[in-house]
Amino acid sequence: MKVKLFDEDHEKDLEAAINDFLSEEDVEVIDIKYQVSLSVFSEEQVYCFSAMIIYQK
Repeated sequence: MKVKLFDEDHEKDLEAAINDFLSEEDVEVIDIKYQVSLSVFSEEQVYCFSAMIIYQK
């Protein structure tokens, strides 16, 4: 069993990174954990979209 971690600033970037990984690798996905975090810096909201794929090769 292995894990692959992804961390992106935008949800579309996360989606693209996961889709690229899944299309390039011959893996059996066991589970995907998804998380969104938000922080405020000055007057700007900063989002972090992350995912962990648990898989077997």
